[in-house]
Amino acid sequence: MAMLTPEEGRTAVDLARSSIEKAVNGGRMALQNLPPVFQEKRGVFVTIKRQGYLRGCIGVPYPRMPLGEAIVEAAVSAALEDPRFMPVSPRELDDIDLEVTVLTEPRPLDCPPEERPNSVEVGKHGLIVSGLGRGGLLLPQVPAEYGWTSTEFLDQTCLKAGLPAGCWRRDDVAVQVFEGQIFDEKAV
Repeated sequence: MAMLTPEEGRTAVDLARSSIEKAVNGGRMALQNLPPVFQEKRGVFVTIKRQGYLRGCIGVPYPRMPLGEAIVEAAVSAALEDPRFMPVSPRELDDIDLEVTVLTEPRPLDCPPEERPNSVEVGKHGLIVSGLGRGGLLLPQVPAEYGWTSTEFLDQTCLKAGLPAGCWRRDDVAVQVFEGQIFDEKAV
């Protein structure tokens, strides 16, 4: 899976921004004239922050649709459907900052459960924990922002899934890792 170029990253962020602006104002984004990489099936997350605080974050973790479509879906969902927040309003549009994280395909962490902390690289890997009828995901940048160890990262991903901390030690709980290429609106 090829990395996006800086210019493609700017295009991804611009697409997310345009999608949010149109959706918040009652419109719908029409995709056209995107570089070829946006036709490849990729996972992606769009994170919205306001004054440095999380304002919405939703994504498409698995490569089930073309990247361009996935960015539009994730951006609109993060703005309007994140259950933790009220929908973004038109008056907030100038105050929000966006981050687009393009994901590699998740792969199982292939080791015994007790060795999982040694196989997770903080700052490189994102995690998906699933089991007992629940699942949760944390992006690669999250543990670095909070200064977590790999064990804390595993515990926090369990909690995000609505599971008890430490459940990653169980054989019947699956852990997947993925990587993300991050494009920050303020940096592109």
